[in-house]
Amino acid sequence: MDRRRFILDLAGAAAAIALAPSLGSGAMRLARRARPNILLIMSDDLGYGDLGITGRTDYRTPVIDQIARSGVELTQMYTAAPVCTPTRVALITGRYPARTTAGLYEPLTRQNVGVETDPPTLGLLMKAAGYETALVGKWHLGTFPRFHPLRHGWDEFYGFLGAGADYASHVDVELRRSLFQDGTRTVRTPGYLTDLFTERAVRILRRRRSRPLFLNLQYNAPHWPWQGPGDPPYPDSASFSSGGSPATYGRMVESMDTGVGRVLEALHRAGMERDTLVIFTSDNGGERFSHMGPFSAGKMTLNEGGIRVAAMARWPGVIPAGSRTGQVAVTMDLTATFLALAGTRAPAAAPPDGIDLTPALTGARGGVRRELVWRISQRRRQKAVRSGDWKYLQKDDGEFLYDLATDPGEKTDLKLAQPAVFGDLKERLAAWEREVLPPVPLDPAEA
Repeated sequence: MDRRRFILDLAGAAAAIALAPSLGSGAMRLARRARPNILLIMSDDLGYGDLGITGRTDYRTPVIDQIARSGVELTQMYTAAPVCTPTRVALITGRYPARTTAGLYEPLTRQNVGVETDPPTLGLLMKAAGYETALVGKWHLGTFPRFHPLRHGWDEFYGFLGAGADYASHVDVELRRSLFQDGTRTVRTPGYLTDLFTERAVRILRRRRSRPLFLNLQYNAPHWPWQGPGDPPYPDSASFSSGGSPATYGRMVESMDTGVGRVLEALHRAGMERDTLVIFTSDNGGERFSHMGPFSAGKMTLNEGGIRVAAMARWPGVIPAGSRTGQVAVTMDLTATFLALAGTRAPAAAPPDGIDLTPALTGARGGVRRELVWRISQRRRQKAVRSGDWKYLQKDDGEFLYDLATDPGEKTDLKLAQPAVFGDLKERLAAWEREVLPPVPLDPAEA
């Protein structure tokens, strides 16, 4: 082991030991472990209620459900936005999407816009901390070479660069050409996209390695086009968001669940299971054919159904099996958690907006009170703040105040009954907006 890596491992262990007195037995076991491998599995447009464990009954998701049963379910997990690009910007930067130009696009459709590499992003920071890094699946953070995943610190990239792709032909849904890449090389590999991403993730896990691994598996399932395994490509003249059925949607989710099972089996066979933090979640709420559980609305809205997502984490021997946490969490917290476990931190030029979730994952008593803010400004104009259990929501049809502790479905507006809370949250939103970039108007050609 070289001197630099020894120092990084020592720093990570020291950080864990410092946390241990305030945490539970899981954190005490964490303090005695070296830096873990990290496997983040993110689905695309999966509704909160689209898993068996969250209430879906017309198809089964036994593998993903088991991640929660063998670890912890995060019952109050939010995404940084109700649409893919801003959420992915939040993950890779660890900051609110509106702090970065690319995060203002909902979603990103312009080819000359993307996430820059300065300040250094998640892949660069994990690589500098001594991790082997791999990104498999959807990117959607810029298609020009200077935005490419390999420029962002990923040792390996296998997936597509755009907003979405036909599962059979791999044609990009926006540009109508293939943006499917192996490294920087465009490839024509036959197969169903979900299976191809699973196979590459399995191949990565089978390698022998001397460094910890950060594998970010970004499935595009169950985002449209609505195609299950074996279905033909969409005709060039068809709208990629047309067609589909609940049965097809179920096949798409089941295929992803099967793929997750293959990835976890490869992790087990590689002897990495007990040294790996596995997290499964979605980039935002669902849309057509999705269930949002007890929550209202869905993708492209700031109602709970658009930003509250299913999430679970597993790390045998560290995260207590069968546990649940009500800690309010958001996309940027994943970034902060990964950096903390790697023994590194965000650059001073780009201070994080997230918190380390390790205490919540490992069963610490209590929790951290959160204040989270959202804004969408292009295809819809909405704003929201959650502070404690209170949520302020502004939409075209008015302003609302909800108590999420008693009203997660956002049915009872309390702004007249709680004017002080209502006014305070509006002021907090206005203060946040003064800190971030102003919205970018939607180009009529992109509407």
